[in-house]
Amino acid sequence: MRERGADSTAWSDLPDDLLIKAVLNGNGDVFRVLVERHQRAVYGIGRRFFRNGDDAADFAQEVFIKAYTNLSGFRGRSSFRTWLMKIAYNTGVNSVKRAKIVEPLGEDEIDSTAESPERIHLKREIRAALNEAVAGLPERYAICLDLYFFYGVPYADIGDITDIPLNTVKSNVFRAKKLLRKSLIGTAAEAGYDV
Repeated sequence: MRERGADSTAWSDLPDDLLIKAVLNGNGDVFRVLVERHQRAVYGIGRRFFRNGDDAADFAQEVFIKAYTNLSGFRGRSSFRTWLMKIAYNTGVNSVKRAKIVEPLGEDEIDSTAESPERIHLKREIRAALNEAVAGLPERYAICLDLYFFYGVPYADIGDITDIPLNTVKSNVFRAKKLLRKSLIGTAAEAGYDV
């Protein structure tokens, strides 16, 4: 097998565990492949915790620095992605506790040239209602719901990330959906929609 250089794109086809071994064996530049592979998910979590892209980018950088400095503590009992998401989740929770700001659902960029003003307005109203409903959920429900629906994280991995038992994760998602449904139906009824 030929030697892979730090700048070689050949690293990108290797699984996370082999990249981690390379980093731990002294090839720290390979960590950038892990960053490129997982930065979107980490940035997305940052957007859930913070109100703007700059703060989310700073958050992502902080998470990857923590992951890099603690990489020798990765034991492989879960996937690297799950381990990284746990670092991101804990970093976000700690940041919110310090700053007391959180936005459960990020504001997506809306291409105003592709949609009518009415459609854009409706999307914003729906997003606002959903944000308000999610913000009204108990935190233990909201985080499980967020990870499951918005990140596609399996129940078992949510348990690993949050240290919540698997059956409790499932129950939290179920209860969160039930509370959201009730809240959103109530909001629609108050707005005069036939529900």
